[in-house]
Amino acid sequence: MVAYAPEPEPTGSRRQVPLAVGLALLAVVTLYLGPEAEQQIAGAVQSSVLRPFIWTQETLAQARMRAGQIDALQTQLDSLTAVLSTQSALSSENRALRDLLGLAERARPDYLPATVIRPGTPGSERMFIVDVGAADGVQVYSPVVSAEGLVGVIREVRERTAVGMDWSHPDFRASAMLEDGSAYGMVENARGVTGEDDLLVLNGTAFYENLPLGALVLTSGVGVIPRGIPIGYVDETADVQGTWRKSYWLRPSVQPASVTHVLVAVSGAPEDVAEMWATDPLASDSLGGRTGLPLVGPDR
Repeated sequence: MVAYAPEPEPTGSRRQVPLAVGLALLAVVTLYLGPEAEQQIAGAVQSSVLRPFIWTQETLAQARMRAGQIDALQTQLDSLTAVLSTQSALSSENRALRDLLGLAERARPDYLPATVIRPGTPGSERMFIVDVGAADGVQVYSPVVSAEGLVGVIREVRERTAVGMDWSHPDFRASAMLEDGSAYGMVENARGVTGEDDLLVLNGTAFYENLPLGALVLTSGVGVIPRGIPIGYVDETADVQGTWRKSYWLRPSVQPASVTHVLVAVSGAPEDVAEMWATDPLASDSLGGRTGLPLVGPDR
């Protein structure tokens, strides 16, 4: 039979015994050391063996502190951005309301102030509701205006409200003329790709008439819309038909999507309202000949 010899003892276990004994003796010795000796030993250990670990801990603590500071700064930046955006929007709205109030003072009592409400339902993107109606003297085809010019017309009148369409509606039409009366035509909507890039087109002008770029186009008073309401500015030639007629792209005076308050004409309103938009003698005369137009010119 084969005799079984005892398994050899691992070399590692033999090395651990002296190490354990040494650590135990070191622990006993430290119990009887004085405070000064303990501080010296602790300092030596921290500056040698524990130095990498201490440095790592300090680095992590600083990183956490910086992350907290960055989060706090980001929060402050977001708050400031929100405040500035709100103030900018309020400033723009206040400016628009002041302009509309001045227009209302000049138009009273022929035009009533109203709030625009967008239905928000599919198919009604180019329609709006105003909070004045038949009881206030509003009629079908009453023009709806802002301080910049023509917004649209009323299509349906109820007792206390009315439904209108703005100039971006496919059915919109308005007879128009240059401010000096040198050219006439019909303004229609020109649909864009997204609905936000709609333009107006002035059709029916004579071939021999070359309309100056930037010229102001007003309603001519032919039809149901009074004379003298700003519509837009001549931007460029849109089409030439033979040798007898041209059409021109117009840059609209009003962006309907941004309009929240308007004036609506009531029964008995005058047929010529050009003076409503010609009151400030300090305004520029470079966009059509008339001083005093509180309009924003074309971005050229």
